[in-house]
Amino acid sequence: MKNQRIFPGIILLGFGAYFLLQQSHITLFKQFYTWPTLLLIVGAAFLGQGYAAKDHEGILPGVIMFGFGLHFHLVGQVSFWPQNTIGMLMLIISLGFFLRFQRANTGLFQAFLFLILAVLLLFYDKIAGYFGFLQNGLSIIWKYWPVLLIIVGIYFILKRKK
Repeated sequence: MKNQRIFPGIILLGFGAYFLLQQSHITLFKQFYTWPTLLLIVGAAFLGQGYAAKDHEGILPGVIMFGFGLHFHLVGQVSFWPQNTIGMLMLIISLGFFLRFQRANTGLFQAFLFLILAVLLLFYDKIAGYFGFLQNGLSIIWKYWPVLLIIVGIYFILKRKK
């Protein structure tokens, strides 16, 4: 039986500390009185439930929420942090699937899929520059590449198990 006390314990502890610090008006923590901090708390609760209680299904939402909270805290504060929010969110989701796969042995395909999407989104300008010379000759393929995704998706849906 899985230990169900960890998640609500971390939520209550985190939210209590958050609101206590907010009411005390300590200027040292002023930058943390925002909604991304609440995402960090909920993500930490899911991660605590996922790792400490061995409820491995909590790892993915924990990484996603903690990662989103961390990203929104760092995007305007740290100069080297990528500004491409969608690419970073895909990378965080990929990391969540990889960490869940490490414990539960499920989701490896999704992890690689989100990783490829993240790399394409984060480095789109560089990738487009490298392949810019091909774009002129392959404009028809570039225009209709989503059709290939649709065909592969239909194949996966209709594929029968042997």
